[in-house]
Amino acid sequence: MKKLLLTGFEPFLDYPVNPTEKIVQALDGTKRNHINIVGKILTVDFQQSGRQLLKYFREEKPDAVISLGLAGGRYKITPERIAINCNDGAGDNRGNKPQGEKIDENGPDGLFSTLPIREITAKLQEAGYPAEISNTAGTYLCNNIMYQMLNEIRKSSKQIPSGFIHIPASHELALRHGKIPSWSHRDLVESILICIDCLAEM
Repeated sequence: MKKLLLTGFEPFLDYPVNPTEKIVQALDGTKRNHINIVGKILTVDFQQSGRQLLKYFREEKPDAVISLGLAGGRYKITPERIAINCNDGAGDNRGNKPQGEKIDENGPDGLFSTLPIREITAKLQEAGYPAEISNTAGTYLCNNIMYQMLNEIRKSSKQIPSGFIHIPASHELALRHGKIPSWSHRDLVESILICIDCLAEM
């Protein structure tokens, strides 16, 4: 039985609900196609989120890692192609606001996802879920943890599928936030299960 480390984030900025948190909580401790899912929630903190992820990675020793993030305004599931070595953007939940700082002073400028992102996108579309590969994970916490996880795997010379998937808002969030595209919680969970299915032969 293989193990997947699945992560989401707590609420942040002007989003009082984070659907990634709800998805991870729903799937934690479940099994899917001979894959044990271990779910963990990360803080929205430039100084702590990556450390938390790497701690969970070392403790759980998973065979794959999928991190989820909210992309309020996007209306598709978007697996990210690349993470860049840069922290920038709005302040995090503790008020940290980096301005173009490197995530790792000695790390490469960019690191590509090792998830089967083309297959993930195709399978989601086949199931009727809008999806496309994204070429920018931004410079906020989503990019930060994607980069840190891929960099950790690179340094260890391990061959572990790892990457980041952005999701749209849930209906719950859209009702509380305002005019942003949204999916039902059920469809969001089912779409992530389809992404996980693409790891069945890892």
